[in-house]
Amino acid sequence: MGFGLALLVAAVSGFIALSYEILWYRVIAFASWGLPGAFGLLLAAYLFGLAIGSRVSGAFCKDQSQAGDKKQLRLLAVFAFVANVVAWLVVPVFGWSAGRWDWPGALLFVGVAAALLGAILPLVSHFGIAADDRAGERLSYVYLANIVGSGAGSLLTGFVFLDAWSIATIGAVIATTGMVLVALLVALADLERVTRIGALAMLAVAGFLLVKLSPRMNDQIWERLLYKSDFKPDTRFAEVIETKSGVITVTQDGTVYGGGAYDGRFNTSIVHDRNGIMRAYAIGALHPAPKKILMIGLASGSWASVIEHMPGLEHLTIVEINPGYLKLVAGHPEVAGILKDPKVDIVIDDGRRWLHRHPDERFDVIVMNTTWHWRAHITNLLSAEFMDLARAHLLPGGLFYFNTTSSDDVQKTAATVFPSAMRVYNFMAVSDSPLVFDKGRWSKTLADFSFDGKPAIDRSTEDGKKFYDELVAYADLIHQPPQDEGLEARDSILARTQTAILVSDDNMVPEWRQVLRFPEHP
Repeated sequence: MGFGLALLVAAVSGFIALSYEILWYRVIAFASWGLPGAFGLLLAAYLFGLAIGSRVSGAFCKDQSQAGDKKQLRLLAVFAFVANVVAWLVVPVFGWSAGRWDWPGALLFVGVAAALLGAILPLVSHFGIAADDRAGERLSYVYLANIVGSGAGSLLTGFVFLDAWSIATIGAVIATTGMVLVALLVALADLERVTRIGALAMLAVAGFLLVKLSPRMNDQIWERLLYKSDFKPDTRFAEVIETKSGVITVTQDGTVYGGGAYDGRFNTSIVHDRNGIMRAYAIGALHPAPKKILMIGLASGSWASVIEHMPGLEHLTIVEINPGYLKLVAGHPEVAGILKDPKVDIVIDDGRRWLHRHPDERFDVIVMNTTWHWRAHITNLLSAEFMDLARAHLLPGGLFYFNTTSSDDVQKTAATVFPSAMRVYNFMAVSDSPLVFDKGRWSKTLADFSFDGKPAIDRSTEDGKKFYDELVAYADLIHQPPQDEGLEARDSILARTQTAILVSDDNMVPEWRQVLRFPEHP
């Protein structure tokens, strides 16, 4: 095996290994709802597999063959072929095993695939580097080639492939790359002509089968990972949108899952409230005249559509990190209007970064229907430091209104950072100015709210009047003992959450209070 070939194999094998790892994390993140510890467990299985593979490969490095011997390429080709096929199978295995062992069970298969991939670099180093005074120098070049290939795999797969193709297509592309590498090794190996032609023909068939079978092997992969033991053969999502920012899926009843976690439903009706949309309408009771609003997170667009129609609103800025949600919203007429409304600006960016980059922007209300408090990276939007950042972007009398997903830690932090605070269901409404859930404003908001001239609540019927009166009475809950779905004053929140911990960028309490979680699947 020549040194030039050794560099090429090291680079391509690194590209393949890191590309597969990115795909494996995508399915683990989806299956675990973005659990912070999921990546650490994947990395542990991956590194353990690499270590085992490297150690086992030592058994094949005890011969006295010289670098450049083409006979060595046969063994390397076999290793590369088996490693490629097993690594390609990891994603389907996650789907098949989710029904019985959830997602951790498939980590064993990750270890096996990583062991086979990890054996390639030591074999390349042994077969491609002469045992002379330049061995150390050449080893460094081989290692560098592997790092360059690994980096290229991470960049291309993570930033290009995931935005362009489905996970099945990406798996097929990586597998094909692996088969081309194996074919090159076979073509250069010391083989009889007939044997070489036969091996190349079989590789062509294997490559064809991998490409052909990829859609079938990955069919309903996201359904399997979400529903797990409740998955049925006829279970299919109505929509699946895959981007580098994540996977968005929509069930047949219009429930949205972002990265495997519940992310709302398509609904703007307060009468047929199946997604807690009443909390969006409540902005009108908490702020006397919200004209300029910042919304971090778009999701189904239901909240944005309600805020867009809020009486007196002049401008709504929406910051969404995943452009896939724009495609999703565009396909649903109930919410698609926000994409064309001149008073609505949608920016694709990270919410915290956007605030840092726009220090002079100020808003009457900053609203976030934040995802689950224990998901990876959510501390960026729930920490005391972020709350101070949000405060700096509020106009006098401004309101910061966000979902705590019922986290005591987050509620205590919000009530500590701001002098005025109130819990509205599982949301926290906080401000530097006195804050009330004004019954008069609430009544007027509900009475005046309309969508394209149609009242949000039809009070011309007895049922409509009754429903309206019941909703108006929601404002009185602040004077009653706290209820999970009611209102709660700041003093009560602080008394109830005495044992909770203030959330900071450093402690990341919501994410790491419980290392492993297995949320109930739908």
